[in-house]
Amino acid sequence: MMLRGNANENHYHSQWVGEMGEDCVMRRMKKIASIALLLIVALALAACGGGDAAVEGGPGKPVTGSAATVPETAAPAEQPAAAEAEKPAEVEVTDIHGTVTVKVNPKNVVALDNRTFETLADWGIELAAVPKNVMPADSPYVADEKVLNVGNHTEPNLEIIAAADPELVIVGQRFARYYEDIKALVPNAVVIDLNFDVSAGDGTAGQNLADGFRDTTKLLGQIFGKNEEADALVARFDAALEAAKSAYNGTDTVISIIVSGGNIGYSAPHNGRVWGPLHDLFGWVSPLSVDNTSTDHQGDEISVEAIAQANPDWLMVLDRDAAISSQEEKIPAADVIANSPALQNTTAVTKGQIVYAPADTYTNESIQTYIEIFEEIAKAMTK
Repeated sequence: MMLRGNANENHYHSQWVGEMGEDCVMRRMKKIASIALLLIVALALAACGGGDAAVEGGPGKPVTGSAATVPETAAPAEQPAAAEAEKPAEVEVTDIHGTVTVKVNPKNVVALDNRTFETLADWGIELAAVPKNVMPADSPYVADEKVLNVGNHTEPNLEIIAAADPELVIVGQRFARYYEDIKALVPNAVVIDLNFDVSAGDGTAGQNLADGFRDTTKLLGQIFGKNEEADALVARFDAALEAAKSAYNGTDTVISIIVSGGNIGYSAPHNGRVWGPLHDLFGWVSPLSVDNTSTDHQGDEISVEAIAQANPDWLMVLDRDAAISSQEEKIPAADVIANSPALQNTTAVTKGQIVYAPADTYTNESIQTYIEIFEEIAKAMTK
């Protein structure tokens, strides 16, 4: 049966080959083999491709090139370095003394201008030395023992500045008069004077104050790489200023005073301490005219009776003692006014139309302080 079976198979094979032709059969067999080979290759490639996707592209992400190809997700890693390279390494600063070049993010910075401390603290800028004796007690620089103390502006210890080995020294206001001394003391440092004058009695003091804060804030932003923060701060300042300006009705009379040591001093319009420039900014009407006014920190020697006789609709009050941390016995300005018989019948007192500057204003005349003042004025005058 085996022989018979083989014979039949040979017979049918011979018959099939004979009917189809040997060449035709061979072509079909080659075609089948080719298809099988292609299927094998495709399966192999699919397996490799799946491995690449798992390593480089992740599930569902197509991968082009071989496994050695750098994935597309690597590109963004280079962007921060490129962006960093675009940042300026230094900026040019023009102050009242000329133009100097300052490194961006300088080391060992000494700041002596009380218009800048709160801004620098809010931005997290480290300082090497400050005049702690004329700063708010709650300033982070005052509490930090690593920050050296230059003292106060009447008897400063300028040698402390040299000991700090600064790359930048910022002077202004109380310390502006020591500009040349400091330059001689630290010849390798850049010294800039951010002081702006608000003592003019010709009606320009208010604009000088507003422009001064805008310019110095943006300048500090450039020096310390805080441009966005600086722009935001200036925008807040402008918004608060406009709110206070809009809140004033243009006719109410305004007198500003400084309370110090239990005494009330007159703060004259235009060039008085803190409040003077605001008379220009807001167009406040003053019911009291005084000759030979000053910018003295205790105000001008005008009697309380003269202030009462002028009968202001509003009182703007600076409590000097509240900002002096070394003073043990302080009489709050509100108590001094409340205990002044002469003022009790004034419109400002009877209607409660009194605006107090922030407690630390005398030692913290920052842009933030003026924002608070403007906001308080707008709030009080829109009731």
